[in-house]
Amino acid sequence: MTTRKVLVTGSAGFIGGYLVEQLLDAGWTVAGIDNFSKYGPVQRSYDNHPNYEFVEGDARDPDLVERMLDGCEAFVAGAAMIGGISYFHEHAYDLMAINERIIAASCDAAIKAMRNGTLQKVTYLSSSMAYGSTDRWPSVEGDELTVPPPGSSYGFQKLAVEYFARAAWDQYQLPYTIVRPFNAVGVGETRALGDVEIESGTVKLALSHVVPDLIQKTLKGQDPLHILGDGSQVRCYTYGGDLAAGIIACMTHPNARNEDFNISNPTATTVLELAEAIWRKIKGPDVPLRLAHDEPFAHDVQKRIPSVEKARSLLDFEATTSLDTMLDELIPWIEKALADNLL
Repeated sequence: MTTRKVLVTGSAGFIGGYLVEQLLDAGWTVAGIDNFSKYGPVQRSYDNHPNYEFVEGDARDPDLVERMLDGCEAFVAGAAMIGGISYFHEHAYDLMAINERIIAASCDAAIKAMRNGTLQKVTYLSSSMAYGSTDRWPSVEGDELTVPPPGSSYGFQKLAVEYFARAAWDQYQLPYTIVRPFNAVGVGETRALGDVEIESGTVKLALSHVVPDLIQKTLKGQDPLHILGDGSQVRCYTYGGDLAAGIIACMTHPNARNEDFNISNPTATTVLELAEAIWRKIKGPDVPLRLAHDEPFAHDVQKRIPSVEKARSLLDFEATTSLDTMLDELIPWIEKALADNLL
């Protein structure tokens, strides 16, 4: 029996780590491209898997992407410059310029591969930031076309990914599925090479995403615990393993062709509730939580709440891992990563 083959760009990244592992477990042959620009060279559990072919290279190179698409029926376009909210400010232009070149190269290569080979569809990783300027919740697929465009260059670029996907279909009939992850949480996210260290109270750390940052601060003994703004910001946290399963559903399900999906756990949590949950798991029930409120960044979106009904009804997919379970896995991993000076 012929093994099905898929190309994943950004295969050594945080989401890529969960995705490639699940694809290999499901019997796929996986080709991967990553230039290690975010974390530097990393080792993954699947690096020596017989069905994994990896090339260290730049996804902005359409010739490389086209070569790696040889024999692939699927393509997950996941490579991108990505980071936390401080990253949006420090790398505002680079996020636009580099990510647009990546998505253009991906589409160029995929159009040729579809004409000349076996490629059947591209699954594009967008972001909940495509809804960055929304005034309605939960965000329903299609809202991104009617609400104002995102205020951040990163959100605008991720929305542009979706326009690339639809334009490649309109002109070249390249089938697509668009995936919008919401606040991915999981192990494997270490200090990025481009992260900028920022003073946050008594702790200096490279701000990335709110869950690992609050865990780090608490483990380092920060008291009062510093949060951005008043803590009323609302997020829906999605386990990396659930997100990978959702991407695979979007990649393989016949109902996903030329559709877009929010992939998220729909449970809404405020930053205050998140801080309390992390504090209790690390400090126990008797140590009072005191908070300090730092000035928020300009693009700190106040609410990200997805509608997940479309994924449930068309793909029979739900992200079910609870925040409590995520924290039970992530806290000891971060504790060890801190001890090993990886964060």
